[in-house]
Amino acid sequence: MKKASIVLITVVLLSSCVSKKKFVALEQQNGEITSQLQKTQVEKEELEAKFAKIEARVNEYNSKINSLAGEVGVLTEENKTKFDAVGNKAVISEKAKEGMRKTLSKVSPDVMKYYTTLEDSMNLALSLNLKRFVDTSDLDESDDIAISIDETVVMISISDKMLFNSGSYRINKKADKILQKLADVINSEPSLDVMIEGHTDSRTISTDKIADNWDLSVLRATSVVRKLQKDFGVAPEKLIAAGRSSYQPLTDNDTKEGRSRNRRTRIIILPNIDKFFAMMASN
Repeated sequence: MKKASIVLITVVLLSSCVSKKKFVALEQQNGEITSQLQKTQVEKEELEAKFAKIEARVNEYNSKINSLAGEVGVLTEENKTKFDAVGNKAVISEKAKEGMRKTLSKVSPDVMKYYTTLEDSMNLALSLNLKRFVDTSDLDESDDIAISIDETVVMISISDKMLFNSGSYRINKKADKILQKLADVINSEPSLDVMIEGHTDSRTISTDKIADNWDLSVLRATSVVRKLQKDFGVAPEKLIAAGRSSYQPLTDNDTKEGRSRNRRTRIIILPNIDKFFAMMASN
């Protein structure tokens, strides 16, 4: 009996000893797994941080690429609008030249062979287009109205007796018809600017309201400008007023007829070359 008890106690002790070892082993294994998990978590966070940096750099590069693409587009447009000098008269952009080429493509080769320079070609194209847009067929040309196209401008000269009383800058009512037709021409094309020039004869003038011929020529020009703006709806930003006094006579001032010719208002229609040809290219 005593022997059996000893054996039982031994078995129990051995059994208890084995369970403790397993527990310690499991604890150790759990510690290693926990440590590995923590290490993995740290590595994961480091990888996420690296990925975020890479993603930020990719976004930065994409932004730079898009910006460069935009700059290329801008530079392309700027290149089209770069201006080339045309003689000593004007400048013309690549877009304008495209419109000019379109116009000149309709001109006979027999005519084009005489236009060898950029300046010659531009003048021809402008003249053709201005004749198309500035239809003055319903303006009766006489000694009182003279119409001409000189290279890049249309010039309409109107005798002062059709617009003003002698020595005055107030516009006559009978001038409404001609000014309405001029306004129609100006308003028909947004690329046109218009200079109104007042010219006098050489006889001096001095009144309470008019100091001299410079004064009279400018006052007459501004009277026409105001009339075109207020009564006929011409945009003021398209209008230019100028006075020439008596210093650009058409003929001498020795006779009554000569002085009458020199007293005039000249309307100079000036195309904005870039806008003009850009508009032509779109037609």
